[in-house]
Amino acid sequence: MATDRDRDDAGRARNARPRDGLGRPLPRGATGVARAPEGLVRPPAETLTEAQRLLDEGMPFHAHEVLEDAWKSAPPTWRALWKGMAQLAVGATHAARGNRQGAVTLLRRGADHIEPYQGEPPFGIDVAGLLAWARDHAAALEAGPGEVPAPRLRR
Repeated sequence: MATDRDRDDAGRARNARPRDGLGRPLPRGATGVARAPEGLVRPPAETLTEAQRLLDEGMPFHAHEVLEDAWKSAPPTWRALWKGMAQLAVGATHAARGNRQGAVTLLRRGADHIEPYQGEPPFGIDVAGLLAWARDHAAALEAGPGEVPAPRLRR
């Protein structure tokens, strides 16, 4: 069976269609938002700066990709932290796309992953602030539609 799936240089299936600011695929040939390069290992401070820039620009899906790279390349000690932060960005993505249930689920899941780091927050991350942000917006979205503003990642 012949396939015309887009592939990356390593042969993995990768959708090459352009995407909008919320990560939704656009028709081929459309002008989309530049995607964050995948698999890029950045120092924590650079990861946080880039993710915050993307969140502030209303692109939580793209921030999620940056945070996901940190999660996948992190040592075991920090893996749950970066995973949770990526999930918070996905929760904000779902909220912006109008998927309230998905937003609630991911905001809560992300909060659960970062909560163990609250006592000694690494890398200047505002874990307490992110927990409050995630849980407050999850509760608000559960009650009805609403917007989720960009979180502040650092104190």
